[in-house]
This record gives sequence, C-alpha cells and structure tokens, in this order.
Amino acid sequence: MKRMWGIHNDALGSELVDEGFISIGWEEMPDLRSIGDEMARMKAAVHATYPAAKPAAIPVWAGVLRRFAFEMAEGDLVVAPYKADSTLNFGVVSGPYEHHPNAPRHPHRRRVKWLKTGVARSLFPQAALYEIGSAVTLFQVRKHDTVFRNYLDAATDETFEAESQKQPNATTHATTDDAVADEPNAERIDQHTRDFIARVLLTDLSDREFEEFTADLLRAMGYQARVTPYSQDGGIDVIAHTDPLGIEPPIIKVQCKHTTGTRGRPDVQQLIGTLSQNEAGLYVTLGAFSADAIALERERQNLRLFSGADLTSLTLEHYDALPSRWRSRMPLRRVLVVERDPEAG
Repeated sequence: MKRMWGIHNDALGSELVDEGFISIGWEEMPDLRSIGDEMARMKAAVHATYPAAKPAAIPVWAGVLRRFAFEMAEGDLVVAPYKADSTLNFGVVSGPYEHHPNAPRHPHRRRVKWLKTGVARSLFPQAALYEIGSAVTLFQVRKHDTVFRNYLDAATDETFEAESQKQPNATTHATTDDAVADEPNAERIDQHTRDFIARVLLTDLSDREFEEFTADLLRAMGYQARVTPYSQDGGIDVIAHTDPLGIEPPIIKVQCKHTTGTRGRPDVQQLIGTLSQNEAGLYVTLGAFSADAIALERERQNLRLFSGADLTSLTLEHYDALPSRWRSRMPLRRVLVVERDPEAG
C-alpha cells in the first residue's frame, strides 16, 4: 500500500493547488539529488549550510529533506492542511523530486494531482487532526491513515460522516519522530481550539440553532439581528441591520448553511436574487467557497461570504460577548502557552 504523507506549507498559498505541486523550504540547500539518499551525508550538508542552527534541529531538518526527496514516491497520498482557510487538501504524488533554483521560495518541489481540496476539518475526529497538525514540516501519517483513506474512498462528505461513526480509528506504534511531531506549541493549540469550535457548530447544533448562533454572533459584533420564521423564510434565515428599528439601510439578509460542503457561484447567486436596492447579502457556511463564488464576492460591494474559518475566527474574537448558552456549549479559557517551534531544535 502506498504511504500517506502530511505536509505543511505556510510560505506559499493557492499556487500549490492552482499549479499542482507541494514544496518545502531550506532555500540555501542545493539539489538534494547531489547529496544522495544517505542520512549521514544529508545531516552533514545541512550542518554545513546552516552552521548557526541548533544541534537538535540538524537531524530533524535532514530527515524532512531526505523524506521529501527520496522516501516519498509517485502514487503516495498527501494531506496538506491549508492554514489560510483552515481546510485540508488531498492529493497523490505524480512526479519525482524537482529542484527549482530560480524559485524565490521553496525550490524543493514535487508534482501532485489534487483529488479533493477545500475539505472542512470538522469532518474528521480530533485525534486525526492532531496528528496532521504535527510540528514537523513533512511526516508520514500513521496513526489515522485509515481515517483519511476512508474519506477519499467515500462517495460524498455526508457518506463519510455517517460511516466514520461506525468505524474505530486505526493506530500504529509511535516512531522516533513522534516525540518532536507531538510536542505542543502555540500554533497547534490555537488550531486545536479552532477545530473544537468548528466541531461544536457542526455536530452539537441543529440547523435552527446554527441560525440562532449566527444571529447572536452578529449581535456580539454590534448589529441588530433577528431570526426569520423557520418555515417561511424564503431562503433568508437572519435579518441584520445597524439601526434599532431595522428600517434604515443597509438591511443585511443572511443565508445560513449548516454544512461543510463547498458552496459555488449558483448558491451565492440565489442569495443575490433576494436582495432589493440598498440591501446587502451575507452567506454563512461551515464549509468553504469555490473560486468562482469568491470572485462573485469581489464583484459586488453588497455581498460578503463567511466560510467556516471566518466563522471560527469571529467566534474567538467576539467570544466574551456571546450569550452564555453558546459559551457553555464551547467553554474556552485564555491561557499563555509556549511559543516555540519544536522543529527548530
């Protein structure tokens, strides 16, 4: 069976999906093929290139570089968390290691055929998300490999969500890399908190409660808001405004989708079709939006799209102003945590 790799790349953005590749940094390192598939030589090359690096970082960096160039193989699966919108991208490695010396960032690359992109993190158990939140740039997914393969095999997100409740997570024994990969840090704790909020909103709230939560979040942001009658809303779930009476423009019509799927341009156009002059539209979903839907938002000044990542960020930002009914469902506490990158040694 082909291996599954997790990879983090916060240096590059949408070009990874648009151009079909994955990459790692260490720009000063030469073509890794000139070093060869030998750990001792890789560590020596890393040390020579980065003499100021901490001793503990050298074997970690060398391991990442060697895995990327020599262990990863065509046909292997890749799961790549995308920090910008808190989603996951899944692909299959479709080419050998390449070195792009003229690339300003991340010259070490491999071609990837993306299978599913913009996947909501809340579809997966927290333990699986914690594994792919590894502090190491590139790592083999072992403990929850089966969870992600089952997702790729599922016909739809809804099918996977239903089936995943019936099957235990696969686990394996820890490896020597796990001590570094599992060390908590500020970024991992922040992502864990965001995953927790997204999961509560998806699994603990009914469709109606999600609409009520959206209205309360808008109130916490300083708006007046009311939930429309459930059976006669005409596709509009919440009405928001800035004046107390709700009669002065702009009046904001809000459509809520309590799902993790990707919403496209036709979905957003349905909301636009309900807007009258001086009205604005807000589309709220726990999933993501397609590129053409986002392009439509850019075209219209009276339209905003809130993805699951946006909703999570706003929940954290306005948490203290939310009613106690929601804070009790997602209890959070502000703490100070260690701000250290375990990969740096």
